[in-house]
Amino acid sequence: MTLIRHLMTGLAGAALLATGAIAEDLTIVHGSVGRDQEVLRSQLDKFEAQTGHTVTIVSMPESTTDQFGQYRLWLSAQSTDIDVYRLDVIWAPQLAEHFVDLTEATADIRDQFIPSTLEGQTVDGKLVALPMFIGAPALYYRQDLLEKYGQEVPATWAELTETAALILEGERAEGNSDLQGFVFQGAAYEGLTCNAMEWVASYGGGNFVEPDGSIGINNPQAAEALTLAASWIGTIAPEGVLNYKEEDARGVFQSGNAIFMRNWNYAYALVQGDDSPVKGMVGVTQLPSGGEGMSSAATLGGWELGVSKYSEHQEASIELIKFLTNYENQKERAIVTSRPPTLTAVYNDADVAAEQPFIPLWKPVLDGTLARPSAAAKRKYNEASSLFWTAVHNTLSGNGAAEENLSRLEAELTRLRGPRW
Repeated sequence: MTLIRHLMTGLAGAALLATGAIAEDLTIVHGSVGRDQEVLRSQLDKFEAQTGHTVTIVSMPESTTDQFGQYRLWLSAQSTDIDVYRLDVIWAPQLAEHFVDLTEATADIRDQFIPSTLEGQTVDGKLVALPMFIGAPALYYRQDLLEKYGQEVPATWAELTETAALILEGERAEGNSDLQGFVFQGAAYEGLTCNAMEWVASYGGGNFVEPDGSIGINNPQAAEALTLAASWIGTIAPEGVLNYKEEDARGVFQSGNAIFMRNWNYAYALVQGDDSPVKGMVGVTQLPSGGEGMSSAATLGGWELGVSKYSEHQEASIELIKFLTNYENQKERAIVTSRPPTLTAVYNDADVAAEQPFIPLWKPVLDGTLARPSAAAKRKYNEASSLFWTAVHNTLSGNGAAEENLSRLEAELTRLRGPRW
């Protein structure tokens, strides 16, 4: 802690003591990519200066699967060590019992949020968490390379495959041996579930668990989508993509070594940053569809802030999450990290539009995102998702054809579901 921060916190603490309030020491657990943690720490410093409370960040690994596993350990043990958790958008149905109901405490601000962001965090009438930012993936592409080879932005996955192969052939003939055609999140974790849901849905293959809890993933459309994706490995995508998470893909693309990338909104601020080798060369559009008459699909992402039921500082923690989701902080997060806000008004902010034109233009995509089936699968969602990403990863790795792996997946999901989810 810097001397200035000590002084500011001390002054705020003195003011609190003068009014009879008590300064508290809070802990927030937070996984991040890009500049998330940097912006969070800056905003926490402001919170500390205003309130006299102190807030410590407990950092988590990039993988959301690893984060969830650790969270369950803390919560099952009813640990008082963590006051505020940053939660993935899909976790509310699985973890609701461990978090404070925020309904009454947020009555004065709930109408400011995009309604769907609150609906996704409401379980049996209980508001489990406040939405921090929304996530929706995009197709990032090298506009300069498309123009060089006279190619249009691909509207279908087949067009992306063909365009990437054409440009790769030309560039490698000129000695650009490091260039890849397409990078995405291909490791065996929740990120692959998100990618594969988009491929399958864009071909009309449905979801691995339907909204009514039924299982119909073993179908020709899903098999066609996964068969095409498997054809990318070792051709337009490096074999190493089978181990890529978000930052791995971004690192390759931002270094100038990929034509196309599937990634979340946060990557936009970084690939267009002043220190980016590809600044000014990148375009962004919606993900491709499976073909004529089919629609693009983008998995809903985003992160929320919940207060642990086992926290000994619940009032101060609620104060903190309301602070981190207020207009000023959502605006700053949008500008600095290109994270789409959950407050409706921020989309109309002129500064946000000027600094990150990507955000207001992306709101129609956010409104039509594809939800992961956490509400349908309930407490068994993570097991169901693991079965899905394993089947997909096997297909991408050449361990069985798509049809074979989907047939096995259907049987495994049926056993997992039992009489009901």
